[in-house]
Amino acid sequence: MLTKQIRVLTLNGGENRETTLYRLQKGWILRFNLGPSLFVSPVRLFCNHPTKKSEPFDRINYTELKWISPSGSKIDRHDVYAEVHINTAGSFNYYFTADKSGDRRHADGEGYFLVDPVLSLATDDATDEDDEDEAEELNLDSIQCQSVISKLLGPFPEWEGRLKVSHETGYNMIHFTPIQELGQSNSAYSIRNQLSLNPIFNTTDKTYGYDDVKRLVNEMVRNWKILSMTDLVLNHTANDSAWLTEHPECGYNLVNSPHLKPAFLVDRILLHFSIDVGEGKYESKGIPAIVDSAAHLEAIHRVLHEEVFPNYKLHEFYTMNLEAVLKEFKKAVEEARPLSSSRPQLDLIQDPQFRRNESTVDMNTALHLYNTDRPGVTSRAERIKRCCDEFRGKLEELNRHKTAEVQDHINAAVANFVANAKYRFVDGHGPRLGKVSAKEPLMFNYFVQPKDYEGTVASEEVNMEGDSGRLIMAVNGWVMGDDPLRNFADPDRYVYLRRELVPWGDSCKLRYGKEPKDCPYLWQHMKEYTETTVRIFHGVRLDNCHSTPIHVAEYMLDVARKIRPDLYVVAELFTGSESVDNIFMNKLGINSLIREAMSAGSCSDLGRLVYKYGGTACGSFIQPRVQPLLPTTAQALFFDQTHDNESPVEKRSPYDLFPSSAIVSMACCATGSNRGYDQLVPHHIHVVKEKRLYMSWATWDFPEPPYLNEKFGITAGKKMLNELHYKLGLAGYSEVFVDQLTHDTVAITRHNPQNHEAFVMVARTAFQKPHNPKETGYIRPVHVHGDITEIEFEALFGETKGFKYEKNPNFINGLPNYYLDIKQNVEPHASGLIKIRKEGDISIVEFHTFPPGSVIVFKQILPQKAKSAIIKIRRGVSQFGYLMRSYSGKTMFDETFDKSNFHAIISKLSLSDLNFVLYRCDSEERADGNGFGAYDIPGHGPTVYCGLRGLMAVLAHVRPNNDLGHPLCHNLREGNWLADYVGNRLKVHPNLKDLGEWFDKVLSNLKDAPRFLVPCYFDTVVTGAYVVLREQAMKLMSEFIQDGSTFVQMLSLGSVQFCGYVKNAKLPGLSKTLKSTTSDADIEHPLSLAAGFPHFASGYMRNWGRDTFIALRGLLLLIGRYDDAKLIILAYGGCLRHGLIPNLLNEGSGARYNCRDAVWWWLQAIQDYCSFNGTDILEEKVARLYPSDDSLVHEPDGQYDQPLHVVIQEALQRHAEGLKYRERNAGPQIDDQMSDEGFNNEIGVNWETGFVFGGNEHNCGTWMDKMGSSVKAGTKGKPATPRCGSAVELVGLSMSALTWLENLAEQKVYPYEGVSFIKNGVSSKVTFKEWSSLIKENFEKHFWINEDPTEYEPHRELINRRGIYKDSYYSKPFWADFQLRPNFPIAMIVAPQLFTPEHAWTALSEAEDVLLGPLGMKTLDPRDWAYVGDYDNSNDSNDPKVAHGFNYHQGPEWVWPLGYFLRAKLYYAKALEPKRKGILRSTISFIKTRLTPHYEHVMTSPWQSLPELTNSNGMEIPSSGIFHKCLFCRSSCPAQAWSVACILEVLYDLEQVGMVDDIAPRRNSADFSQKTVLV
Repeated sequence: MLTKQIRVLTLNGGENRETTLYRLQKGWILRFNLGPSLFVSPVRLFCNHPTKKSEPFDRINYTELKWISPSGSKIDRHDVYAEVHINTAGSFNYYFTADKSGDRRHADGEGYFLVDPVLSLATDDATDEDDEDEAEELNLDSIQCQSVISKLLGPFPEWEGRLKVSHETGYNMIHFTPIQELGQSNSAYSIRNQLSLNPIFNTTDKTYGYDDVKRLVNEMVRNWKILSMTDLVLNHTANDSAWLTEHPECGYNLVNSPHLKPAFLVDRILLHFSIDVGEGKYESKGIPAIVDSAAHLEAIHRVLHEEVFPNYKLHEFYTMNLEAVLKEFKKAVEEARPLSSSRPQLDLIQDPQFRRNESTVDMNTALHLYNTDRPGVTSRAERIKRCCDEFRGKLEELNRHKTAEVQDHINAAVANFVANAKYRFVDGHGPRLGKVSAKEPLMFNYFVQPKDYEGTVASEEVNMEGDSGRLIMAVNGWVMGDDPLRNFADPDRYVYLRRELVPWGDSCKLRYGKEPKDCPYLWQHMKEYTETTVRIFHGVRLDNCHSTPIHVAEYMLDVARKIRPDLYVVAELFTGSESVDNIFMNKLGINSLIREAMSAGSCSDLGRLVYKYGGTACGSFIQPRVQPLLPTTAQALFFDQTHDNESPVEKRSPYDLFPSSAIVSMACCATGSNRGYDQLVPHHIHVVKEKRLYMSWATWDFPEPPYLNEKFGITAGKKMLNELHYKLGLAGYSEVFVDQLTHDTVAITRHNPQNHEAFVMVARTAFQKPHNPKETGYIRPVHVHGDITEIEFEALFGETKGFKYEKNPNFINGLPNYYLDIKQNVEPHASGLIKIRKEGDISIVEFHTFPPGSVIVFKQILPQKAKSAIIKIRRGVSQFGYLMRSYSGKTMFDETFDKSNFHAIISKLSLSDLNFVLYRCDSEERADGNGFGAYDIPGHGPTVYCGLRGLMAVLAHVRPNNDLGHPLCHNLREGNWLADYVGNRLKVHPNLKDLGEWFDKVLSNLKDAPRFLVPCYFDTVVTGAYVVLREQAMKLMSEFIQDGSTFVQMLSLGSVQFCGYVKNAKLPGLSKTLKSTTSDADIEHPLSLAAGFPHFASGYMRNWGRDTFIALRGLLLLIGRYDDAKLIILAYGGCLRHGLIPNLLNEGSGARYNCRDAVWWWLQAIQDYCSFNGTDILEEKVARLYPSDDSLVHEPDGQYDQPLHVVIQEALQRHAEGLKYRERNAGPQIDDQMSDEGFNNEIGVNWETGFVFGGNEHNCGTWMDKMGSSVKAGTKGKPATPRCGSAVELVGLSMSALTWLENLAEQKVYPYEGVSFIKNGVSSKVTFKEWSSLIKENFEKHFWINEDPTEYEPHRELINRRGIYKDSYYSKPFWADFQLRPNFPIAMIVAPQLFTPEHAWTALSEAEDVLLGPLGMKTLDPRDWAYVGDYDNSNDSNDPKVAHGFNYHQGPEWVWPLGYFLRAKLYYAKALEPKRKGILRSTISFIKTRLTPHYEHVMTSPWQSLPELTNSNGMEIPSSGIFHKCLFCRSSCPAQAWSVACILEVLYDLEQVGMVDDIAPRRNSADFSQKTVLV
């Protein structure tokens, strides 16, 4: 059995998913499916994930993925898929084209997926490959990382002792800040030489190098099982880097970045100003050397604006020398210089070298715009003067605008300068530095330059020009709120000029360019640095990732992964946007983002962070092996404190460190801490300023600096937390529940979904120092289901008065006056913190002594009864093929095949049985009289079906999103009502009793399971059963369905949905002779086809003759349900009266004979049946309910049984003779809307044309049968669409019947050759051939409206459109004949011989342009005065067009006619293919495109169906479902039988064409195991 996890990603056209994060694991399979928008396109898919594990990753090397088809369809590509077998860690890109191109520039969509690395605890120097393969692995969720500032480790020989502190505290990863040689500032992140180990690690007798570090790293893996990572600093280097002086092109200097010249000058102006302030030179201006008030800042602002900056005329770097430009212009005019090209307007062109007043304008444009004729001038000189004067004015304007723009930048620069000074010297939360000096200026510099360049501002400006500018470089820094995807040093940015940078004055920003050739030395240098780093370390932290050029980081990480394929990459991103974060993660393959517990402002905030970053919710749904690939959030590396945070001792209180760390350790993600946290160091260990060393580990009691042991701070407690966190991650405790007990106390549960054991941690925080550190107060008790078997540990935090903190001058030390009182492995009854009492299966934990700083962790297991119940459920669902496991981990898979086995039970079920099991809407269920209806979910509403599909409609949304807060989940947790309902409603049916008892047996175990687990196990049972039952349904269907795509099979389920037995909507009785001819069918309870749900499901509204026989071919014959189809045909045939089949059947005894088309659809269904299953049906006996038109209903007893062919002939003969009759019981008792005249009916044949006709203007006898009912609007009793006369589809259906019977008569299968009729009082006979010939002779003549006017056109004034077929002939009102409606394609399919192919194609093209909607066909030309596209049956206005839904067929877009339209397009494309090459293929493409919305709809609709109709242009109207929007009119049915049937017929016809879609090779038959059907 396949066990690989498969994640399914659906591709949609035009979709760029670079901001969406997808995570996968090695060994999984990524499966790509085509989304609806791509079903027809020639999609080519490319991915740069290596195809083999041994193949190195190359970002630009893409492989085209091959499409695979799991179905046997020739032309349907709904199920094609392509796969990537995940074998390599990193970030990978895919893209696809839809134009047959392979060029990525033509991509129609793209995205990324991340593959987590496998962190092996094998050493890099391991030589035995077998040992390495068996090496222990470190789960990403089990990482416990400690950051150390490398320079504080001291000489290299002392590292091991200092790093042993991390090992003894339980960390399994150490993050080293850069180990390279640092710059003059000694900042841990200002690297002077990336290729050299920091010399401070050397001893007097030995120089150490990277090989020594690598040996130590391997030893830590081998002896301590600790992995290591370090920072990769790519975007800056120390400003005293020797290699930068030798290669100044690697920085942003004033030669390669001359746009920075004005910013440099501003920098020097402000520095000199700051020095002058420190020397007291501005004291007279109100700015003393000690700046400490708002008044001082206001004075600084004023002086800079009014006195300092005006002297330097900074605008000149951007403006032009007006006189020089004017002189050149005048000279060009005088010389009559020819124009080469010009621009539409004159703009100032910046001097690329940013010299003063050297900007210019385009002279050709200037000449074009200003060297123009000057009316009224008397001389050439005067003309030139006027041109120059006007040109001068424009130049002055350009200079003025630029000067204003520059002034705006200067204003911003001054404001930012003052704001910085405010923070540093004035603000209470700032350092309040006091005296301004060269060492502590008002703001730090943005540029560095050689010492000998220093001088006055004027002399420093001179240094900007020429080669000396190469050594003036911009520092790096951080821009608050900036776009991280843009380089803030680029020429189009003004960050340096406007002083928007928070500068790092000790580091220069590196200038890579776009690719290695732009700065070869820099790229090579940093490449070597990266390679050296990853040869040593298992992971890297991308320092300042958000400011590192993303293409540079891509390149370096690609280099890194060539050396270490399973590199662990972390970063701290400050982009301010999750979408932008995801871009960095996707492009760089970042595995974890650093998250900080110190960002929480309260205990509840911290709990929310654990819930956000730390695992799935307790009781999460069990996801299937094949599931959608859902977007995810970044995996967290969750620090209680990072190395750049201030100490929580200062920010919160000493009492908070242990409980907050305990809270972090309960997150199901990687966790981290900073060296010093565990020792309660009460200050920030500064990456720049700190010079003292860490202490080393001691194994003895009471060590003194430079040693420490587990008694220092919370070290011992942290070790327990780390061990617990590692154990929980390793053992699969992946579910998390956070319960806020009080404002400062939280309970966090880590639950194992495999064995349902849990560890519960309760921690009491202290974000402020507690007033009474020993007070417990009231804490809400914790209730857990099951038994508390042991207390892992409990800890009290306390303070002792015997010690006082003194900062050690040489070693980093922590608070000595706080201690942690820890007890481990405590018996529950012996706890000093809690009391436990039992209430049934519930353990209640009450807090006896639990002051601030307290933490307790206890283990909880399920009661034996609950464990046994879950095992029984797992054993039950293992019958579906789930790989369930016992508590011991043993795989459970029940393959027994006895009566208790699910497969054995359902193997005996029929499709009729499956109708009960899977479907049945509320009214159908209630009609059974067993007391059941749709299950009403409080807060959600009733399920759409009573069977499993009704639940699946909700679960299919809830499960993938793990929506445990959904009302369905709440209902399941609250009680067993729904679980009981599933089995109980089945047990009342004899055929389903065993299945009902199976569900009862399995689901009854939920009563003994913890309530939080009920939703996940209920879903597992229901979903598993549903999938197997659905597959069982497919097995009972035809080969067309079994070999078909998911689309075909989803539509085929309409046969199970709509076809069933409903007690209050029975078919008329059948002839007893059928028992012998149809032995497999239950003739006492024949099934019927519901017209639609929910309105037409039961009672007299269920069975409609017209709807039934339109749907019969698609829902029964294509499915292979011939017996059910036969019984329906014969049952309706028994009701023949007046030569008609009733529309509203009402069990036959209450039938209404008010429609003219049902009989013709009945005859078409018989013809279709014979084509599928032979003509024996013609001899089957029909039990006539009405032996004569005037007889009362006659129960079938054999007395009036007739062969079907006799009944058929009667129907034809009645039409041939003609008949006028009045409906029986005419009046309000059968129809309270119809006028009296409407009950009068007529049918007949016009023997001049052969066309059948009938009806009158007071009734509506075709499918467009809306009868007006609004008294207010004056429409009561008025049909909206009478369509009396000869309706086009009835003419086609009659032609179809006659042609068929003519052939049967020739074969002696049908005993009649024609009919008789009376004309002018004389009886005549006409053969079927003569009758059909008469129709053919007249059809085009009377129905076709030519594209161009012809001489003898009747009623030309009524023609609204040309190139169409009329909707009727001799209708009333007379103009209705000329309306464009979607009925003529029906005639094209049933009687294509009536149509000229060229005319047919023209008419279909016009219908496509005018009537075609997203899901259906407009029922009326929008140009028609009566058109209203939106239907609302509840409309109670006085507008006659819409009141009470009068426009039901006057514009709204019905789905079923679309089926005939598409089939007609296909038929005539095939007919025209010899003349118009390629028309067939393009038509097939068109049809598949048009069916895309139907696929999408049937796959997402809770009804799993297609609607009756939609509003105009498929307008969305929300359904009653909370989560689903579907395209149907509010007053109509969201599930309609003929809609589904007619679309399924289109797919059948496509399959018969024989043209193979070449996107993927097809299988000879469907492979159910490979179909991606997500439930």
